[in-house]
Amino acid sequence: MPPSAESLHRRAVELSNRGRFAEARRLLAQASELTDDPDLRARITGTLAYALARAGEHAEATRLCRQALEDPRLAAHTVAILAGQLGALAEMAGELDEAERWLTRGIDGLSDDPQARANLLMNRSLINMRRRDLAAAGRDASAATRTFAALGMDVDEAQARHNEGYIALLEGDLVRAHQSMLAARRTLAPLSPVTAAISDLDRAEVLRDAGLTSEAEEILRRIARVFGAHRMPQARAEAEFQLAASLLTHDPAQARAVAASSAKRFRALGNETWASRADGVRLRAQLAGGRVTRRGDRQRARWRPPAPGEVTATASALHARGFRSEAAALRMSDVLARARHAGAGDGAAIRVPPRASMEVRLLAHEARAARAAGAGRHAEARAHAAAGLDLLARWQESFGSLDLQTAVAMHGSGLIFAGLDSAVRSQRPEHVFEWSERARHLSQQVVPLRPPPDARLAAELAEIRMLRADDPAWTSNDRVAELRDRARERQWSATGAAAIERRATLGQVQEALDDETALLSYVFSGDALHALVVTREATHLRNLEQWPLVRRSFAGLRADLDMAATVRDRMGDIVRRSLGERLRVLSDALLEEPLAPVGARRLVITVPGVLSGMPWAMLPAMTGRVFTLAPSATRWLRHRDEPAAGGAATAAFAAGPRVARADEEIDAAAAAWSDAHTLRGTEATVAAVTALAGRADVLHVAAHGRHAADNPLFSGLELADGTLFGYDVDLIPDVPRTVVLSACEVGRSSVRWGEEAIGMARVWLHAGARSVIAAPVVVADDDACELLSAMHESLAAGAGPSEALTAAGERTGIVAPFQVHGAGF
Repeated sequence: MPPSAESLHRRAVELSNRGRFAEARRLLAQASELTDDPDLRARITGTLAYALARAGEHAEATRLCRQALEDPRLAAHTVAILAGQLGALAEMAGELDEAERWLTRGIDGLSDDPQARANLLMNRSLINMRRRDLAAAGRDASAATRTFAALGMDVDEAQARHNEGYIALLEGDLVRAHQSMLAARRTLAPLSPVTAAISDLDRAEVLRDAGLTSEAEEILRRIARVFGAHRMPQARAEAEFQLAASLLTHDPAQARAVAASSAKRFRALGNETWASRADGVRLRAQLAGGRVTRRGDRQRARWRPPAPGEVTATASALHARGFRSEAAALRMSDVLARARHAGAGDGAAIRVPPRASMEVRLLAHEARAARAAGAGRHAEARAHAAAGLDLLARWQESFGSLDLQTAVAMHGSGLIFAGLDSAVRSQRPEHVFEWSERARHLSQQVVPLRPPPDARLAAELAEIRMLRADDPAWTSNDRVAELRDRARERQWSATGAAAIERRATLGQVQEALDDETALLSYVFSGDALHALVVTREATHLRNLEQWPLVRRSFAGLRADLDMAATVRDRMGDIVRRSLGERLRVLSDALLEEPLAPVGARRLVITVPGVLSGMPWAMLPAMTGRVFTLAPSATRWLRHRDEPAAGGAATAAFAAGPRVARADEEIDAAAAAWSDAHTLRGTEATVAAVTALAGRADVLHVAAHGRHAADNPLFSGLELADGTLFGYDVDLIPDVPRTVVLSACEVGRSSVRWGEEAIGMARVWLHAGARSVIAAPVVVADDDACELLSAMHESLAAGAGPSEALTAAGERTGIVAPFQVHGAGF
């Protein structure tokens, strides 16, 4: 028996919901030929209109729906369905008022059809999301979710829960947004590549707003290709629009090009509303000028302002179409650019629209700060920047996750640099110290709760280890990507905030310093590097005039260090001579010059992102000095009085595979302790090492290490059964006070947004370790074995980690890049 028109229509609806629009259109054409029923034919037309709109034929889709509505024979139910379809088409075009009128008419006419009514409630929630009327959007989305759940419609329920996740994103609840979208994706992604891409389009926004722009942009580029392959030009242009919005945070030149391409696609589809949105991003990118790297290093380009009136016209168009936050962001970007480039210090009041996004509220503070600085009112500029950071801090209070804390610092980077620049211009040490600490402390003020044991996370990390071992291209494995997302979801949601830590004052730090100790805080204001030296009795602020030379010498340093550690022939001698010269230049500029007025033997050093990875222990001026690399002066102050491991402390040692002299290293180090436990060979598994770490005061791991720049929490140590990841550290209930990582690269960090450096050392410190000893570059096995074994003799005798490491270097004569992070004394 041939299929009926009704069954063909049902099948076409299912195909459309799965993104298979070409197949759906073929079935709809067949169904239309098989029926004379005006109501069924009108419903077929409505479904066809949806498929056409997704294929970019919006005008034709609207024409068909309006034409169908003119049939006087239609039942009231069918009229309501078509009204809802016209509302959905208007929403896709960005015509929000028109969309709401049609959707409300449809909803009111479908009280006897809960499924169809729920579909329209979903669409109306999208309109109120665009308007940022999140309470109304939430009511509609929740009602739709309840209806679909009651009807047992799993796919539709997942789509509704996804929308609830998007509302959470707009509310600023990144954890709940990520959780809801990932849960919905597990139902939606298997349906088709298109449904997976539609789900990922919104999820990329969550990652972007969380500051994880590299990952967001990788997703957006991928799904733009998917939409292109399936002939969905509107969706492809939307993916490009979101890609441009992400690039705007760090690469305005590229953002401008992508936004222009997106606007061109929208205009080809006749969608002027979305084209205006893309124009807004393009203009903001043009106003931003040069590129700002994630290390905070500004790469300036010649500023070319938009054509006269273009910003005003575009902002007015956005406001008129209901995109008030985007209009405000464009106007504020114009104020910010003109204050920075033209010194415009006055103008109309900067107004923040009701229900504005966090981005817009922070941008308002940044624009006010720039305007005040442009007029020479630097105290006012600092006050505006501080108010913005306080707003950001209140948002951060809900985040305990290290990954999330460091990443959302993206939103404060402009404010940080505004405050730092103004503080340096004041030449007042107390202002420079305050802003140095604000910069360092931005992601550290939340003291995390230790997450509860999570057997499922442990099992998923074990599966990633297995897949990594079996697949050389493991990072592109779909299952690894799924497990990685789950690991992030669990860490984001399981790690809460125990308390908010107050920043230390300059006076408190000076009281804590003795006559032999100084704080050396480097401050990068976007264009110049400065050093603030603080002793018990005095403060000194120096502008480091040799910063351009430092930057050039630092550029090739890591390559020289790696080669010097691994090459022992004549070429190695040449490299070591080059390395020695680089280190001398860096030492003179960074240490000799700022420390000339003081004679401190011990240094607490805090550094910005541009100096991340510096091998301080190898700089000649460090000879005979004891130092610790503190995440911030506040953190050093809090941990400095904690007792050093020694005496009756428990020490744990583990040797990973394929490390020359690893067994010898841990045996020699363990001999210094009265209570020592060692793991080696097949015994040194991730589970065994983490279990032992939970019972030890000191942990020493000699293993190969790898730093994952794209996802630092998947950096780790190679053990018998795979990699001990950063995520594994959060599964240890009580971490050791002192952690020694005798592994190449794990002392490295990925710099996020100028000041935020994250790597394995930071992971252990965040988990509660007092200090971590690690190297940012490759270390020769012989040097690591001899130096660290000697260090344990002093550690076991009760010396602090920094004193012990310095003493070991003096006894052995070995100069290596191992350094203490945290509170080494």
